Amino acid sequence: MDLLALRYFQTVARHEHISRAADELHVAQPSVSRMIARLEAELGVSLFDRQGRQVRLNRYGTAFLRRVDRALSELDDARREIEDTAGLSLGTVSVAAETLLTLTGLLANFRTEHPGVGVRLFQSSAEAMVRQLRSREVDFCVASQPLAGPALRSVELVREEVLLAVPRDHPMASRERVSVGELAGEPFITTRPGHWQRALLDKLFTDAGLKPLITCEGDEPGATQDLISAGLGVGLIPAMSRQAATHAPVAWLHLDAPDCYRTLTLVWREDGYLSTAARQFRELATTRLLLVHRNASTR
Repeated sequence: MDLLALRYFQTVARHEHISRAADELHVAQPSVSRMIARLEAELGVSLFDRQGRQVRLNRYGTAFLRRVDRALSELDDARREIEDTAGLSLGTVSVAAETLLTLTGLLANFRTEHPGVGVRLFQSSAEAMVRQLRSREVDFCVASQPLAGPALRSVELVREEVLLAVPRDHPMASRERVSVGELAGEPFITTRPGHWQRALLDKLFTDAGLKPLITCEGDEPGATQDLISAGLGVGLIPAMSRQAATHAPVAWLHLDAPDCYRTLTLVWREDGYLSTAARQFRELATTRLLLVHRNASTR
């Protein structure tokens, strides 16, 4: 069975779209289609249900993908281990996070301490992170909500309070605390479903028997404070952002609600090979972010 065909199949299965897979593989779309067709002919079954260039894994494809992910992951681990042992490369670390702003300070320190190590970054939802870990597209995920899956291991980096940010001229701006019930009807700026801010917002309002009024939702949590500062609404922002804020002034309030926290975790596969570079990143992440959190909590 052709190894290249398995790579093509894995990429198409991840995107469930021929053209997007071809773009990632840097090949022409007909080449991908032909490779998948030959693989299906060799196996004697169709792996996808087709609707034009959009494809969906069927039950055969889903079962086959589990084995392909495992086989290719073992081969990739073998290559990384050999390169690591032989000193052929200083290595590369691949990291996914819901917002890349979480990683800026950590990455600056990592590049200073390990200037020869390459770094690849992905901005991903929690659902995408699980897929990336399963296929070993990434070494680590920095997640703000639990990631479930076989062979996943995590370590808690930060547990911090989540605050309510409001514009400086908001009627509540001079207060220290507010209840969820008092926020009924307030326009919220938040992220799309799948991000931790949205999950927390929905939970807080559901627990209070309410539904939030959402006037703006997007995929970049880092933009929330700027939009709040511009007077477009209110929103949930982790306390760490308050300490780091140097722009977009807002007023900060505590929420009278249980479990109004964000827990930031570092997640990886415990059944895969971690290169020296990856282990160095993990060591720095577990010390750097904890140190930042301790310093912020004492201010």
